Amino acid sequence: MDLNKDVKFVKGVGPNRVLLLNKLGIFTLKDLIEYYPRDYEDRSKPKKIIEVLDGEEVLIQAVVQTKVVEARIRKGLSIYKVKVADETGFMEITWYNQPYIKAQIKQGEKYNFFGKVNFKYNKKEMNTPVFDKSSNAKNTGKIIPLYPLTYNLSQNVLRKIIENGMQEVEGNLPETLPEYILKENQLYSLNMAMKKIHFPDSFEDYENSRKRLAFEEMLIMQLALLKLKGDYEEEKNGIEFSKDVKMSDIIDNLPFKLTKAQLKVLQEIDDDMENKKPMNRLLQGDVGSGKTVVSIIAAYKAVKSGYQAAIMAPTAILASQHLESFTQILSRYGIKCELLVSNITKKRKEEILENLKNGQIDIIIGTHALLEENVVFKNLGLVVTDEQHRFGVKQRSTIVAKGNNPDTLVMTATPIPRTLALILYADLDISIIDELPPNRQKIDTYAVTKHLENRVNDFIKKQLDEGRQAYVVCPLVEENEEINAKSVLELADKYKEEIFPNYRVEYLHGKMRPKEKDAIMQEFKDGKIDVLISTTVIEVGVNVQNASIMVVENAERFGLAQLHQLRGRVGRGEYKSYCILKYQGNSDVVKQRMQVMQETNDGFKISEKDLELRGSGEFFGTKQHGLPEFKIANIFEDMPMLKNIQIISLKIIEEDPNLELEKNKLLKQAVDKKFMAGVDM
Repeated sequence: MDLNKDVKFVKGVGPNRVLLLNKLGIFTLKDLIEYYPRDYEDRSKPKKIIEVLDGEEVLIQAVVQTKVVEARIRKGLSIYKVKVADETGFMEITWYNQPYIKAQIKQGEKYNFFGKVNFKYNKKEMNTPVFDKSSNAKNTGKIIPLYPLTYNLSQNVLRKIIENGMQEVEGNLPETLPEYILKENQLYSLNMAMKKIHFPDSFEDYENSRKRLAFEEMLIMQLALLKLKGDYEEEKNGIEFSKDVKMSDIIDNLPFKLTKAQLKVLQEIDDDMENKKPMNRLLQGDVGSGKTVVSIIAAYKAVKSGYQAAIMAPTAILASQHLESFTQILSRYGIKCELLVSNITKKRKEEILENLKNGQIDIIIGTHALLEENVVFKNLGLVVTDEQHRFGVKQRSTIVAKGNNPDTLVMTATPIPRTLALILYADLDISIIDELPPNRQKIDTYAVTKHLENRVNDFIKKQLDEGRQAYVVCPLVEENEEINAKSVLELADKYKEEIFPNYRVEYLHGKMRPKEKDAIMQEFKDGKIDVLISTTVIEVGVNVQNASIMVVENAERFGLAQLHQLRGRVGRGEYKSYCILKYQGNSDVVKQRMQVMQETNDGFKISEKDLELRGSGEFFGTKQHGLPEFKIANIFEDMPMLKNIQIISLKIIEEDPNLELEKNKLLKQAVDKKFMAGVDM
């Protein structure tokens, strides 16, 4: 049994379907069996016709009383009806435009029908149900898994393919958790869990299977992070930065006053830097809380102690913004800062690399370009990575390896509730800046529905006429018929031609080349664009002082933490700023979420609330926020299990720091595999 074999060789796949499966991220047999259901439909308990309720989805077992009657209503619409009965009553079943029904439904035969019941004119009817012969039920009479789909792939087809895949591995999957873990935590075996997660006989089966699979995912993540922390701590021979270099020398000369929270965090960083153990610290701070200045002061201490610092940012524009900030504060101390991004000339790049190698550059600020092999330092002492969610553990360790156990500071503007942060960043010590500088303006936030659209547009025009600029953010790049969300391209046309024909409107999205994105962002920053329409690519740290309006289309589709990040793009200059959230839908949760955004500007409160209201993996808009990508575990819903797993993991690592004991062999394999795969954590 080869779990890595190409999924096209699984029975029922073939050349066309393999492309559809690839779209879902299914390339191998392993991917197929680990493609878990998103929901289940209980088609297991039949009801008598007399018991069914109006509007309920239900399974009935009934005998067909009449032939299928076809009625052509108009061109393109045919209806097929049949009457069925059990010993308690009659029901009418209807299908639309499904001529094959005539061949499939036979008078006098007994069938299972699963669908929604309607009561009309004292008659009970069911429209387009799922049906099977009662003697050979495949899609009814049991709990049926429902999978996330792609266009042109139906539930029935995908279910059958997964069933075929499961038959290939049945009972033969090698166990991945030690016996003692399974026993102590009352967990299903891997074979049992895989079988029952796809085809449970009861909802208890499903719960137990999910518990086992989620437990494993989170345990391996925790062990991997704790082991990483252990590896760091073993390296006692880090750099002891000079106690004679005082952070206060630079703090006292800043043109503004630091907040108490910034000073507290700097004290923690100072203690770490003067300690022999390499610093590994996560600095969490809300949008605009002043994390950059903290990193500038840490870099000052490193350079004045005789070392170099590397600052890694996720985009070229953010890197150049950092260069401005660093140079502005540090140039008076004779500290040389330089920028290394991919779009500089070859000659300039060679010059920078040479100067870095011979120590003429003190602080290098750049993007992924810093990870390249030819980037060599004379004496790297401090690594700062900005926006943790764009860089995983692997990339961090690549740049750290360019020095001799340098200190590391990871900065993120994603506020995560502290309990969660302690678990998710188990490999890092945590500092939090939990207050905003006194001069930060409150951004007025308004949540509006469609009927206020014209007023919103008039308001934007008024701001543009006063010389300001506006962001408009929407969730999709191209229009997708299935999802009613405005796309960037469609919206850009509408804004350019209809709404703002007299203003400069441009668009930006993730599918553009990095150079294109940077160029447009630079033009916006330079004031050459009035309205920038974009996906969330503008979310990270870019500072456009003149932008005073953030409009978010389909705001209900974003996590609160993400909306808060987007809102932080405005209000960075002297002008009064506004965030307008356009939303659709009347559900209580949507309204509550919009209310939270209007009432508070505190990122930590918002993240707590988001957890409470959604309690789901959508919390951060998934991938981009560096939370581990789980196939089945859900960090928020599984919080109690995660806390328990943290205790179990600490106990395991305490007893066996390198997972060398025979009983932990399987855990070691799983942890090593996680790092080998380069999974970002």
